[in-house]
Amino acid sequence: MKILSLLLLFLSASSYSQISGCTDPLSLNYNPDATVNDGSCNYKSIKVTMLKSSELSNRVKETSGILYFDSLLWTFNDNTDTSLYGLDNNGKIIKTVTIKGVNNTDWEAITQDSTSIYIGDFGNNVSGNRTDLHILKIAKNSLFDSKQQIDTISFTYSDQKDLKASRANATDFDCEAFIIKDGAIFLFNKQWDSGATTVYQLPNNPGKQLATKLGSLDIDGLITDANYNPIKNAIVLTGYSKTLQPFLYILSDFKGNNFFSGNKRKIKLRLPFHQVEGITTTDGIHYYITNEQFTRKPFLNSKPKLHQLDLSTYLP
Repeated sequence: MKILSLLLLFLSASSYSQISGCTDPLSLNYNPDATVNDGSCNYKSIKVTMLKSSELSNRVKETSGILYFDSLLWTFNDNTDTSLYGLDNNGKIIKTVTIKGVNNTDWEAITQDSTSIYIGDFGNNVSGNRTDLHILKIAKNSLFDSKQQIDTISFTYSDQKDLKASRANATDFDCEAFIIKDGAIFLFNKQWDSGATTVYQLPNNPGKQLATKLGSLDIDGLITDANYNPIKNAIVLTGYSKTLQPFLYILSDFKGNNFFSGNKRKIKLRLPFHQVEGITTTDGIHYYITNEQFTRKPFLNSKPKLHQLDLSTYLP
């Protein structure tokens, strides 16, 4: 009986020691007594100014993603050619490499792990019913060789049962953002009507795969890229509103692959009428984003640009 009483006392003390609440000191509702982050943090609305903005060459006016690799910032066009363009931090093209033997139907994102570079040919906004969605997996040690080692990961969405064509820019099965985490691929889709995003998990294996739905979040915007920082356990999404107000959406302190279980913070960017398309980081603090050319005559003419910003104040 004494042992049972001690066990009950221990369990009772353990349960009382777990206090759920907002654990982020940067939030408006920070609870210093909380020991378990319940994802309830609220934040002050802010706008961030770029440290630097540089105009890009017209050779990459349709820039759709960006990746820091081999001391350069690599970007590409979304459907015109199969080249990667290596930029310096002023946006100048330093190096170009062509990905051979592939097509560019709608390249929308680029990411990496320790051995490979991944290019997402999964843009699907025209009619929402592509049957050739896929990711190119390129071995880093072959990227600059005459014969590149390229695998293809094809996929379908687990919850897309109807492949009837939709009107342009109306589907929930468009995608422009993905990350690699713990060896798996995670897609963040772009839901045109609702302004939400859904995360899908995809096996990192060549061949035909199924993208399994994990969860959704109302972003109130259109997600266009993602960057995962394993050191800070944070994902920074980029996107824009339907009135072309660009923003970042920071997901941090989440549990496992439940990316929406932790802190969720939206930060607007002082870049009105810029269609931001890519995000990467060189050190987990300084981030680079790109925007493609956007023209609506006679009033709007946003040139393609590379922007730098410091997120050290906003990452936990």
